[in-house]
Amino acid sequence: METREIPDPDIGDSEVLVRIAACGICTMEANLYAGRMTVYPAAAGHEISGWVERIGAKAADLEDMPAVGSLVTLDGLPRCGACRSCRRGQTAICVALQGHKREDGAITMGAGLAEYIALPASRVWSVGDTDPAVAAMGEPLACVVHSLRRGGFRAGDRVTVIGAGYMGHLHLAVAAELKARSVAVVERDEQRLAAIAAAGADAAVTPEDVGQLPPADVVFVTIASKEAIAAALAAVADGGTIVLYGGGPGGPPAELPGYEVHRRQLTVTGSFSHEPDDWRAAAELLRGGRLSGRLETLVTARYTLDEVEKALKQAAETPVYRVVVTP
Repeated sequence: METREIPDPDIGDSEVLVRIAACGICTMEANLYAGRMTVYPAAAGHEISGWVERIGAKAADLEDMPAVGSLVTLDGLPRCGACRSCRRGQTAICVALQGHKREDGAITMGAGLAEYIALPASRVWSVGDTDPAVAAMGEPLACVVHSLRRGGFRAGDRVTVIGAGYMGHLHLAVAAELKARSVAVVERDEQRLAAIAAAGADAAVTPEDVGQLPPADVVFVTIASKEAIAAALAAVADGGTIVLYGGGPGGPPAELPGYEVHRRQLTVTGSFSHEPDDWRAAAELLRGGRLSGRLETLVTARYTLDEVEKALKQAAETPVYRVVVTP
């Protein structure tokens, strides 16, 4: 890990310069630091909030453009707009998702561990008055909104979430806010089980007790394991949907019984990243302030930019919800 001094970014007519207020350390940054993901050199940090510093001439005339000085949440991962997925409106699976190469050779995988960032106006979202660390959760919230959309979630649905980590908490918070009839959580770790019960889950059980839960219309699997898939199959109602949200390329293969899926008319789908509609909804959730109390409790630790290696080390090596870096 090294800190580099580079010139403050210039902006074009349709761009916005943002002074960064907070940047969350996601699993991607933790994996980069630990060597489990080998894309180097990478200018990381894609869960970003900040204050609008300057607005390009064309962007300034846009309706609903955040004003100079206002707090915003940022979509730091670009889309190419030209690949097959982008042309079909599925920008979440853009082939060029991770970023571009800067003049210093670094790949901009968010580049939010910095003091300033320049982005197209389309990727800057106003969030009103909130804790910048909470505003930096716009990106994972957009991912969760995308997950609910992929699962066909509707108000009044019964929901079960497999896994009580950070993304499990966000699925609970968003589903509850969007009027789920109930949200149950399945988790093996006792401390996380107790924490998510205290966060408002209608039920919190171990995988062995999934049968005690009412069958769920939608099940969100936020961790990757055979056990998690088995718990989802036990939790979902006939005709329901299982969303495979969590996972990594080195994760265990899923065991999905074809006849059971066929006979019970189950839908199994995946959810990855986010799309513009998800950002609009996530920004509105932040702007309304109703999730602030829940989200503030998920900030495990805060570091300054000078302490970024300590932040990365804690996120990579210890159980956390979110470690946040502030310039």
